Amino acid sequence: MDFAAQPKPAAALGGVGSADGKIAYPPGVKEITDKITTDEMIKRLKMVVKTFMDMDQDSEDEKQQYLPLALHLASEFFLRNPNKDVRLLVACCLADIFRIYAPEAPYTSHDKLKDIFLFITRQLKGLEDTKSPQFNRYFYLLENLAWVKSYNICFELEDCNEIFIQLFRTLFSVINNSHNKKVQMHMLDLMSSIIMEGDGVTQELLDSILINLIPAHKNLNKQSFDLAKGLLKRTVQTIEACIANFFNQVLVLGRSSVSDLSEHVFDLIQELFAIDPHLLLSVMPQLEFKLKSNDGEERLAVVRLLAKLFGSKDSDLATQNRPLWQCFLGRFNDIHVPVRLESVKFASHCLMNHPDLAKDLTEYLKVRSHDPEEAIRHDVIVTIITAAKRDLALVNDQLLGFVRERTLDKRWRVRKEAMMGLAQLYKKYCLHGEAGKEAAEKVSWIKDKLLHIYYQNSIDDKALNEMWKCQNMLRSHVRELLDLHKQPTSETNCSAMFGKLMTIAKNLPDPGKAQDFVKKFNQVLGDDEKLRSQLELLISPTCSCKQADVCVREIARKLANPKQPTNPFLEMVKFLLERIAPVHIDSEAISALVKLMNKSIEGTADDEEEGVSPDTAIRSGLELLKVLSFTHPTSFHSAETYESLLQCLRMEDDKVAEAAIQIFRNTGHKIETDLPQIRSTLIPILHQKAKRGTPHQAKQAVHCIHAIFTNKEVQLAQIFEPLSRSLNADVPEQLITPLVSLGHISMLAPDQFASPMKSVVANFIVKDLLMNDRSTGEKNGKLWSPDEEVSPEVLAKVQAIKLLVRWLLGMKNNQSKSANSTLRLLSAMLVSEGDLTEQKRISKSDMSRLRLAAGSAIMKLAQEPCYHEIITPEQFQLCALVINDECYQVRQIFAQKLHKALVKLLLPLEYMAIFALCAKDPVKERRAHARQCLLKNISIRREYIKQNPMATEKLLSLLPEYVVPYMIHLLAHDPDFTRSQDVDQLRDIKECLWFMLEVLMTKNENNSHAFMKKMAENIKLTKDAQSPDESKTNEKLYTVCDVALCVINSKSALCNADSPKDPVLPMKFFTQPEKDFCNDKSYISEETRVLLLTGKPKPTGVLGAVNKPLSATGRKPYVRSTGPETGSNINVNSELNPSTGNRSREQSSEAAETGVSENEENPVMIISVTPAKNIDPVKNKEINSDQATQGNISSDRGKKRTVTAAGAENIQQKTDEEVDESGPPAPSKPKRGRRPKSESQGNATKTDDVSKPLGKGRKRAAGSQEGPGGLEAGNAKAPKLQDGAKKAAPAERQIDLQR
Repeated sequence: MDFAAQPKPAAALGGVGSADGKIAYPPGVKEITDKITTDEMIKRLKMVVKTFMDMDQDSEDEKQQYLPLALHLASEFFLRNPNKDVRLLVACCLADIFRIYAPEAPYTSHDKLKDIFLFITRQLKGLEDTKSPQFNRYFYLLENLAWVKSYNICFELEDCNEIFIQLFRTLFSVINNSHNKKVQMHMLDLMSSIIMEGDGVTQELLDSILINLIPAHKNLNKQSFDLAKGLLKRTVQTIEACIANFFNQVLVLGRSSVSDLSEHVFDLIQELFAIDPHLLLSVMPQLEFKLKSNDGEERLAVVRLLAKLFGSKDSDLATQNRPLWQCFLGRFNDIHVPVRLESVKFASHCLMNHPDLAKDLTEYLKVRSHDPEEAIRHDVIVTIITAAKRDLALVNDQLLGFVRERTLDKRWRVRKEAMMGLAQLYKKYCLHGEAGKEAAEKVSWIKDKLLHIYYQNSIDDKALNEMWKCQNMLRSHVRELLDLHKQPTSETNCSAMFGKLMTIAKNLPDPGKAQDFVKKFNQVLGDDEKLRSQLELLISPTCSCKQADVCVREIARKLANPKQPTNPFLEMVKFLLERIAPVHIDSEAISALVKLMNKSIEGTADDEEEGVSPDTAIRSGLELLKVLSFTHPTSFHSAETYESLLQCLRMEDDKVAEAAIQIFRNTGHKIETDLPQIRSTLIPILHQKAKRGTPHQAKQAVHCIHAIFTNKEVQLAQIFEPLSRSLNADVPEQLITPLVSLGHISMLAPDQFASPMKSVVANFIVKDLLMNDRSTGEKNGKLWSPDEEVSPEVLAKVQAIKLLVRWLLGMKNNQSKSANSTLRLLSAMLVSEGDLTEQKRISKSDMSRLRLAAGSAIMKLAQEPCYHEIITPEQFQLCALVINDECYQVRQIFAQKLHKALVKLLLPLEYMAIFALCAKDPVKERRAHARQCLLKNISIRREYIKQNPMATEKLLSLLPEYVVPYMIHLLAHDPDFTRSQDVDQLRDIKECLWFMLEVLMTKNENNSHAFMKKMAENIKLTKDAQSPDESKTNEKLYTVCDVALCVINSKSALCNADSPKDPVLPMKFFTQPEKDFCNDKSYISEETRVLLLTGKPKPTGVLGAVNKPLSATGRKPYVRSTGPETGSNINVNSELNPSTGNRSREQSSEAAETGVSENEENPVMIISVTPAKNIDPVKNKEINSDQATQGNISSDRGKKRTVTAAGAENIQQKTDEEVDESGPPAPSKPKRGRRPKSESQGNATKTDDVSKPLGKGRKRAAGSQEGPGGLEAGNAKAPKLQDGAKKAAPAERQIDLQR
């Protein structure tokens, strides 16, 4: 760089020179030019620095003397020097020059001033390295600039903002954690003077400060955040207006371009509020404006921000700005779900940090606790419980009441959160007493509430029962785990142990985390034999509560780690031990409960004072003891306890006696050896109950004898022989208990009683009881009656059917072909609608009972593999159709039994296909229940396969997807499916298919969509094994396959992938595919395909009075001729036109104008006609006896069935209506799932009827099972040509049963 040998004139440098125009240097300092070396220059500059450092503002002579030097140091040579030490020394000189010559700088050129300050600013970057040898000089430079406020000179420059921005950015970039407080203080002094003494802060300068508050920058450099925070606090009065202007531009005017920080406005507001709320005095009203934005996402962002502002611990924003607070509370009711969710989450922090605002929040949380969104209701509970766990005083009783309500929520996730939360509060404040007596009283109600609702949806167990059942189950899992530890190590053992660990983890909170802890605990058990022995003692039946407490403490002590105060592993183990330890019940507790019950029996208890009658107290006490007898049987073993139970057996209360017998059954295994006195008293009582007690007592008595006595064969024979000899069908009310006892005896001791029972079955059960109707049922038209109104004869017949099943289940073989005969009998009962004799003496409600019994019996037999094999597809289909019975209660009970057996994996997979028929159920609740059953069954089967590696060998019977071929076959044989090209019928088929497929296709596990598609395609390559040579049957099968493929293809894009394996089809239902057979024909037209996928679904029919018969579109009626003795009551059913069927479904929902009298078999329809409506009504007729006698078969129009809620009385709806002369009569709709029955009108018609085909449905399904003379379903419905044939039928059936 050029450097003049002689300095330029002072005027040229913008300053004043010395008298002779030469630069004066301090004593000892030679001239500083570019001719000297850098080291020499540094040496001379240090002396200059020392001179300027020692000068003060009063040294006028020196100031004048060194003015040329000051100008010389500001030359380009120094400002652009490549050596940083030179630049640092020059900067220090310049800083001192500004100090010495203050308030006027020696430099008058604005450009020169700008260059100088930018130069000084660049040198401040050296502050970054505190370990640098020159750091002290950099610190002196900063200190000098801050003290003199040198940068304030720049206010006179037009482009001073550039200098300030560079300065601020430099200081924020160099500050770090190695700097002491003095550095930060000088930086603050320097920057605050610029802000406070300037005319305002530009947006760019403001950005250079605010950018340090953004979370990303804040996390990178905490010191720069602190510096910005300190600066804002110091300049709050000055900078507030600038901040307000910035947010106004962005929030109100929407000018996001004004700053690069526009997208971070909400983060900035939060940080600024935390620094000093006064910074945002003008901004808060702008936020109120934003809270009312039409953009949901924008409202959500504002709500998130304000939640933090209102909820922060030291915030008083809610009290200082009430309008904003009220506006914010309004967002609890926002239409946008995420906004409501965010509002609820905020409430937790608010309750904890601002208890005074709880009153404002309560009403809004109340509304949200009933929010339609599950997640919001869940978070309301979390909010309240979190605050209550921090301090119970933070939540009022009203808030706890909201949690209490949610324990009854319809969603399990919400119920669980509410119950777990309340349990935690009870444990904290009552059991541990962490907040004193007052807090404990406040939550004392929780225990009763939780016990009351604990597993409330369980069908047959109450709270304590379920709780102890869960405990007992977990104890058994731990016991099995310990047994595995005793076995030698092997791959099988390790696999079984892993499965058991996973099962145990599932019974603990947060199973995902618990798995790792359980594995670790298992390793500890393997290494520590003493720990295993402690655990074995804990789960042993004889462990007392005191011993359990000692064991738990000892195990916890061994696993504790003093160095780790919070040990999640130990907490999990403690939780497991709490669940399996007998902390409530032992022999002492049982004895105390028995003594309390004795007081009630003796009348010395204070039951009346407690508001309970003594009888109720005794019954309740026995029920509690019965529950405990399942889970703690060894605790009952004492003479005193059994003496009290014997007292209960002698009481008149049937329920009490029944419970006492069951307790003996569960606990009395050692009575015979240890307590002979009790044994001798108990035996005659059990004999008496088995012979003359209630049916339930009889069952328990037989099981009790079988369970606790070694000479059970003798005891049971003493009951069997007199009962079997004294059976009398003429006194049915005295038959029920003997039939129950005989059935259970033959099931429990088949080797001894199977053969004697065969003659009882043949000669009495079938011939005398089931094949005869001795009494005439009440013709009230109801399809269901309460238990107490069912005739004794029908109750006896139901027990007779159960006896047949128990007898067969005891034998577990079909060597005598008795099972075949029984299945034919049950099929015949279903085909005949429950009226096996067809004498029309039995009432509709009793027929419903018998249909249910027959369907349930087939399903029970199917649970035994040897009988499942002989159940024909036709019999399976008849059983399946019970789920579409016309009676609501039959459908409901049958579905529950089906689900219960399937969920326990007792029934073969094909029975799950029956649920597909539930799509036709007209009651929404029944369809919803069926769908839940399907979900449960499918999840259980998939989980079982995961947990049991060996189950892969039985995939055909376990894998849920394998239900598809069974479903397709079942629907192909649906009696409603008569015409394979009928669009309405195909739509029904599609709805049934989708009912099942929708649940199966929720996840595409292991490419299951492609697997199901492959199954449907493979079925088209086979024939229907039920009727392989009938082309129409096969066509219907292939049509259903095409509908299934249509549904699968339309619902899944993943089904076109290759199937992971080739599916296996059940040979019972499908033939083996023939070689070279190709079936690529499409059995549904493209138009039909489009209609099925895009057409509006047919309206679901609504039950007239719950039990409106389901659709049976197009089914051919079975016409049966009757003998002269049947009288002239004639029911005529002709084939139903599909379109008429549709109209009937559509119009059934309009039946609000119709009324029905419930207590008549032929109720009169009360019709309100609205002239404005032009309805083409369904024609439905039934001819009464008067009309039949006159030969006038009339039809009627415009009659509509009533609509009644599910659960209403079942009415067999028939109409006695006017004649319509305008057109031919339309037939009544046949009943879903049963054979439509019609009768001819006289002898002239009988002959014609005999020649007619028998039609399809139940009749055909059961007809091909036997040869001549056998008991076949067809016989139950066969045309009766003469009285002789009719009388011979029972004998033929009886002969067949004896084969």
